[in-house]
Amino acid sequence: MPQTAAFIGGIQKMVLYETRARYFLVGNNQAETKHRVLKIDRTEPKDLVIIDDKHVYNQQEVRELLSRLDLGNRTKMGQKGSSGLSKSVIAFGIVGFVRFLEGYYIVLITKRRVMADIGGHYIYKIEDTTMIYIPNDSVRVTHPDEARYVRIFQNVDLSSNFYFSYSYDLSHSLQCNLTLLQRPYEQWLSEASSAEDKVHTQSKQDSFDIFEEEGLPTQVVYGLRNQPYYKYVWNGKLLERVKDTVHPDWLMYIIHGFCGQSKLLIYGRPVHITLIARRSSRFAGTRFLKRGANCEGDVANEVETEQIVHDASVTSFTAGSYSSYVQVRGSVPLYWSQDISTMMPKPPIRLDQADPYAHVAGLHFDQMLQRFGSPIIILNLVKKREKRKHEKILSEDLYPAVVNLNQFLPPEHCIEYIAWDMARYTKSKLCNVLDRLNMIAENVVKRTGFFINRSDFYCHTLRPDDRWGDVGGHMTSNGRLQTGVLRTNCVDCLDRTNTAQFMVGKCALAYQLYALGMIDKPKLQFDTDCVRLFEELYEDHGDTLSLQYGGSQLVHRVKTYRKIAPWTQHSKDIMQTLSRYYSNAFSDADRQDAINLFLQVYQPSEGKAHLWELPTDFYLHQKSTLILPHDRRSYTMWWTQGILSYLPVPYDEAACEDTMKKVKVKRVNRFEESIDIYTEFYKPYELTLFDDTFSIIMSNAARELMPKYVGVDPSPFTVRKPEETGKSVLGKSNKEEAVLQRKTAASAPPPPSEEAISTTSEDDSEEDRDDEGSVSQRSTPIKLLIESGESSRTQEEIQPQQTVKEPYGLHLSELPAEKDVLIYKRFAHLGENQHMVERSERINLAKIIYLEPVSQFPEDSIYGVCPPQVDRDSREVFESHVMTGRGHVRVLCREDMLMYREYVKNRYM
Repeated sequence: MPQTAAFIGGIQKMVLYETRARYFLVGNNQAETKHRVLKIDRTEPKDLVIIDDKHVYNQQEVRELLSRLDLGNRTKMGQKGSSGLSKSVIAFGIVGFVRFLEGYYIVLITKRRVMADIGGHYIYKIEDTTMIYIPNDSVRVTHPDEARYVRIFQNVDLSSNFYFSYSYDLSHSLQCNLTLLQRPYEQWLSEASSAEDKVHTQSKQDSFDIFEEEGLPTQVVYGLRNQPYYKYVWNGKLLERVKDTVHPDWLMYIIHGFCGQSKLLIYGRPVHITLIARRSSRFAGTRFLKRGANCEGDVANEVETEQIVHDASVTSFTAGSYSSYVQVRGSVPLYWSQDISTMMPKPPIRLDQADPYAHVAGLHFDQMLQRFGSPIIILNLVKKREKRKHEKILSEDLYPAVVNLNQFLPPEHCIEYIAWDMARYTKSKLCNVLDRLNMIAENVVKRTGFFINRSDFYCHTLRPDDRWGDVGGHMTSNGRLQTGVLRTNCVDCLDRTNTAQFMVGKCALAYQLYALGMIDKPKLQFDTDCVRLFEELYEDHGDTLSLQYGGSQLVHRVKTYRKIAPWTQHSKDIMQTLSRYYSNAFSDADRQDAINLFLQVYQPSEGKAHLWELPTDFYLHQKSTLILPHDRRSYTMWWTQGILSYLPVPYDEAACEDTMKKVKVKRVNRFEESIDIYTEFYKPYELTLFDDTFSIIMSNAARELMPKYVGVDPSPFTVRKPEETGKSVLGKSNKEEAVLQRKTAASAPPPPSEEAISTTSEDDSEEDRDDEGSVSQRSTPIKLLIESGESSRTQEEIQPQQTVKEPYGLHLSELPAEKDVLIYKRFAHLGENQHMVERSERINLAKIIYLEPVSQFPEDSIYGVCPPQVDRDSREVFESHVMTGRGHVRVLCREDMLMYREYVKNRYM
């Protein structure tokens, strides 16, 4: 049993009851065994008065409480107004409380959907919300501009890409969450002993124990509740008003970005691949209105992308195998912007403020060192050679800033800078962009390593790989940690960045699968089911982030850079470019106002200029420019004190005093529902259907990508042609067209050597169309002419042959010929005689050929396997299980009585 466990949210469903004077929010856990009540006063016109009833109710007590409230709030006959207690809404979580110019509103989640499952912890997507005005109409003080603020606030669509979890901290990475659980409990002993909560909160007079005569000691587990990383929390300001007055079970933090999960079946073994993107809530906004960085080191369009791979056959964090890899995208950390008043597709880039000492870049990379450790690797994809200076301006200032910061860091922790003009490389007809990206990805993954919570498997010793020994990271007794991160940027951090991140993620995925013992070498090839599934995840991820920041989907995709995109893709790219331009020109300002109001960057009040009256929101995001800083950071020691002593391990994950203060520790019983993830996930107290479970309905490589006929290797790591897959990669139903597209892409000349190409980045959306013509011409398919004789045949004549012959290779309606039957009988007779072996004689394999044993069994061959030895305890458990099925139950032992006592105590008492 683990000695530490994370707390599960104790309130997962709530009902809002309404009276004229109060709102009563009754929340309960998933099993509906524990209830809490929140009282919200409705008589205050502009203040928020919330009373948290600290008592934990059972189901019977809540019913009695609600009946008393209903009886006490009934009005007399003939009096106007509603009578008693009325149910207002059913919800699944509180987004927060917000006030504009009148009273407070409460925002509740009314609909949710499961999006991913990580070790038995469900991740939900918000599907619908409701916004309820708290004060009663009798005390409401109206304001003419209130309705406009409500409309602006609701422009942030909470049903679009907002996620939460009751039991998993989405603001932190998997590495941070699991390393917190893997630390020995002695580190928490000092804090746990001083905690106010004890295991037995009730005295013996208040509780009755039917097993009191047993006198056995209670087993204790240290429950942990970590403070969220507020940079990626989007409702932190909305909950700030109540977080110190209500129980932590009421607080639920949401993130914005992307979450997707797919199942990879490796010969029946389920492996879940999860992609989580966390968008920063600081300096957040739309494409042309938020560029560069603010004075606190927060950059625009900053997104942390984490790919998680785990063996889904074991759901426990402590017993299962989990691996993750994190990378970051974000705008160039300088003071720069683009003037959009000219209505140009590509507004000129201008540097707003000189920063000779790289102060703002130092603040940004200081945040990254704290969260990710070292090394920080920058992959800069902006252009280097241009007829008119545009993107090159950013490279000319970023590189000197990195050089200036590196001169004060120790050499082993310096920031690494890689500049590569991806756009210029793409225009060349002889170059392969993805080959070059694959080389960069290999070097990056070997420098940073990745996280896995298991040490090396025995298969790595049997089948060693030279590249495995070069993988970096920090080795621990429980596995390895990722130290450092790759930071990718172009101008918009959309199209080029997403392709580069996909190639790095593909390389990391190969190492993750190899570390989990799924493949024999850390390398994955294109046109396999695994990579196609991963590519679909990354394209959905890129489209979602591009819609949030740029207003349209991706313009250039992985297929575009592979030069196998269908001929219709060129026209789609033009439409996406026009959609992005329209969104940036006409709707981005309204979206920016909504984001500023939702994140409480701007808080309306009387006597203050309205949000729509501000000429710019610059001073809302640059707060420190209004005051003179008292403690200006040193230009030489630009990092936070104490970080260097823990590098390359991230400071936020080190067991130091600052991080210990962010974790609340509580001693609980091992059978306590608040830490029991088994009951939370499997729900043994209710009837469920397999068809309704998330693991069945999630996207599946075996169901969607594997061939639909026999005779093909079902491995997801086998290279397949487009016509062999059940789900066409190119999105075409015509097989002949898919074959021709593959041939035209394969007919391209091989890429030249590295020295023959100048390595210098593309514009994400408005790329020069002159050089793209060659790409579209090469990928344009040629229509095949069908003979007139074949075209005259009806569809009804062709369909029966396709449905029978395609999967089986022959017509099943025809009986096999006598000659074929005779050949098969001879073959079967030959096989019987060849493999006929006497069971009594022992085969000596050493006389035949020397075989190196790879199994732990003493005898292992095609003729027989010696079964492993089973100890006495295991045999008794199995025999007891069989006898119980026949109706013969054995006598319960002392340990069974203890377990049953704890179950009854927690469930019913």
